[in-house]
Amino acid sequence: MTAPSGRTAGHRASRLRLPPALVRPGIRRLGRHVLDPGLAWETQRRRFDQVMRAAPVPRGTKITERVLGGVRAEVVTAAGIRAGRTVVHFHGGGYCLGSARMMRTWAAHLSARASCQVVVPEYRLAPAHPHPAALDDARAVLTALLGEAGPSPIVVSGDSAGGGLALALVLAMRETGAPLPVGCILMSPWLDLTANRRAVPDLVQADLLLNPPWLEACARAYADPSKWTDPTVSPLLAPHDALPPLLIQSSSDDLLAPDAAALAASAAAGTDVTYTRWPHMWHDFALLPGLIAAADSALSQAAWFVTTTTSS
Repeated sequence: MTAPSGRTAGHRASRLRLPPALVRPGIRRLGRHVLDPGLAWETQRRRFDQVMRAAPVPRGTKITERVLGGVRAEVVTAAGIRAGRTVVHFHGGGYCLGSARMMRTWAAHLSARASCQVVVPEYRLAPAHPHPAALDDARAVLTALLGEAGPSPIVVSGDSAGGGLALALVLAMRETGAPLPVGCILMSPWLDLTANRRAVPDLVQADLLLNPPWLEACARAYADPSKWTDPTVSPLLAPHDALPPLLIQSSSDDLLAPDAAALAASAAAGTDVTYTRWPHMWHDFALLPGLIAAADSALSQAAWFVTTTTSS
């Protein structure tokens, strides 16, 4: 699959509102103030939600709530979407934080660009609900949507831990012979809970948002270390053939960048893979469309991928 040209991305980026240098201090403060393993999970969730409340949503965006397979979800739609074209996105937050609210800006922009509805499940969070609760919820939502959509195309998506959840879901469906989504978008995905994130000091220093102690705390909360090698927990450790087309988005200054690169290499032999790595960007930068040029570029690519996979 051939990604859109740089000309398209550059055109979208012309609406840049802030230079990355002005955004970086805020991202670093978010990492230090919220992603702190010394804080109680509820404190982290409350602070994270307070930050996300300020995220802008484009005018005309409609946000509704649904229950799919027993799981609450937000459905984000822009005006004039194409009926039946759906993206199911699993939010990040280390399996312990986050909510559908944090995805509203990105989801609204994607809905407008790709003429799709974006469904963001409120899957259960660790440590109160460790693995496989999140995976069970993800499967329930997708099964419900596939049941009501019939032949209508569905793309599965996820960022950070949500990227790991999205890939684990697709792999589990492949193993059972269930119908697969037409594509999968993985943004700064966390795919291997066994990896030593302290092993590359340059990445530890470069990432503005993530830190190894927080990731380690999240991993322990999500699953017992004895289960980290299970592909449903660390989907990077599974075979990656016979998957639907993958769009993998990463960045040079992301502590989880090695996971994206390893998956792209592993899946290339048996799966249609588009892998893009943005220079000088931090973890989950793609969630800021309309604010920084790189995020506009990533959104353009995601919209292209959704349009392409759902039109074939």
